Amino acid sequence: MSQNRKFNKPQPWADMATTLVDVATGRKPADLVVRNGRWVNVHSGEIIAGTDLAIVGGRFAYCGPDASHAIGQGTTVVDADGRYLVPGLCDAHMHVESGMVTVTEFCRAVIPHGTTSMFIDPHEIANVLGLAGVRLMHDEALAMPVNVHVQIPSCVPSAPGLENAGASLGVADVAEAMTWENIIGLGEVMNFPGVIANDQVMAGEIAETIRAGKTVGGHYASPDLGLPFHGYAAGGPADDHEGTRADDAIARVRQGMKAMLRLGSAWYDVAEQVKAVTEGGIDPRNFILCTDDSHSGTLVREGHMDRVVRHAIQQGLKPVTAIQMATLNTAEHFGLARETGSIAPGRQGDFLIVSDLAAMTIDEVYARGVLVAKDGALTIDIPAYDYPESARNTVHLGRKVAAEDFDIAAPAGANEVRARVIGVIENQAPTKALEADLLVEDGLVAMDRKNDVCQIAVVERHRGTGKVSNAFVSGFGYKKDCAMASTVAHDSHHIIVVGTNKRDMALAANRLAEVGGGFVLFSEGRELALVEMPIAGLMSDERAEIVAAKAEKLTEAMRAVGCDLNNANMQHSLLALVVIPELRISDVGLIDVRTFEKVDLFV
Repeated sequence: MSQNRKFNKPQPWADMATTLVDVATGRKPADLVVRNGRWVNVHSGEIIAGTDLAIVGGRFAYCGPDASHAIGQGTTVVDADGRYLVPGLCDAHMHVESGMVTVTEFCRAVIPHGTTSMFIDPHEIANVLGLAGVRLMHDEALAMPVNVHVQIPSCVPSAPGLENAGASLGVADVAEAMTWENIIGLGEVMNFPGVIANDQVMAGEIAETIRAGKTVGGHYASPDLGLPFHGYAAGGPADDHEGTRADDAIARVRQGMKAMLRLGSAWYDVAEQVKAVTEGGIDPRNFILCTDDSHSGTLVREGHMDRVVRHAIQQGLKPVTAIQMATLNTAEHFGLARETGSIAPGRQGDFLIVSDLAAMTIDEVYARGVLVAKDGALTIDIPAYDYPESARNTVHLGRKVAAEDFDIAAPAGANEVRARVIGVIENQAPTKALEADLLVEDGLVAMDRKNDVCQIAVVERHRGTGKVSNAFVSGFGYKKDCAMASTVAHDSHHIIVVGTNKRDMALAANRLAEVGGGFVLFSEGRELALVEMPIAGLMSDERAEIVAAKAEKLTEAMRAVGCDLNNANMQHSLLALVVIPELRISDVGLIDVRTFEKVDLFV
């Protein structure tokens, strides 16, 4: 692998102010001048034709009608030829691990799509490797040519007592992380009942973040906008991305929070919530666009924040408004408006040259005043980042899993049982709490493939206990004997297995232990697809295009056995997330997230 290295950031504005003034007034030449563009000004909401930009030392010095005075012998001059000059796009809330790749590979994939600032919450790796894992991603983020800000995860595990993660973080860990160079705030506070109940850990972490003058990320995954919601807002979270209705967005904005509208690979929450602006007339400056979770295939084939902005425009937003939601609004929220989020003097020279604004056709991408991508391809080399052995070989089963581990014993003497069933909702994170009448065969509860009820299991993988928790799930549509397993199982990241055949379920779980983690699909005893993810069982060390190709093969294999869900592997990986209603499974058992209690499998 290439040696790790750090791309230079611009000097602080205060240290460069005299140079910026000299360039702006013509006393010194700029490093780069862009001529004849249409300035998308997110401060004023205008598009200003005939604009020139002058950049020195990685910062904008002049934005106005004529920068000829800033052109010297060593100045690079670019003709925008009437195209749009757009601020570099910001993703306000995201998890790199959901892309199945490292921070480096994620940046390689998204920079050509115009993303120049990201606010990442590495709570996936934190659940496996703890604070040391967060530090690994923090340091990798610092080595990037774009801004990758890190939030310290707040809920590891996400719901204490309802799951057992590979590590835990507390108030002291948050306090320590607040001293790190690249920590921007506290990651999404998913334990919203803890905040409402004044849990000491939640209250302590939020207090440490606010004392440090940094931003507290929110995650209120409940439709109840009554007193619990008001208690959560009073507790300190400054934003929330879990809304799905226009009323959710309005309620958050009215409480002084930012409504984050997400369009990920499997979460389509912009269209409904943006009606608060397009139909309800709510001030759009309190709305922010984000992705939350983007699959590698989405990044390679469809894009990143350019995809979200394009989608928002299609929902009726003016292009400038949609761009504000992905640039200035985000920067202001995190206290970085003097650094990024707009094309204006003193800010970092992060901008795009766009030929079609509504379609977000990005011709060139500049970060810190350097051309980093053109016509959809990188123009710079970003060396691979070396992860240590301590981040690998993290799948510990203790023993081989057998088909019998997935047996579900029926109550004595029963010929039929009524079972609780997790119901998948396509393109949304919540699930339904369903019930189904299932037959008993030889004392074991049988699946009902005719009615799309198959088995789901969580296999403990952090401490080698050999424990397996079993339940039922509906919504994948599997038609053949098959099983898919992954070590991506938000948020505790044990092995989660969904299958119609117990032998295939065992084969899939054991295969992941062999390769160090990832996704795998078996059918009738044969491996149909595999995505190896050896870094914490969460990320591949291969190029994003290779991972995307393997993930596409997985998707095709899932279709071949009957599953047509959009981004089904992402829906699969969320079924253990015990902080989003209604019904989930963890290593502890079946969890009703409406009451935050473990419940019996049988009604």
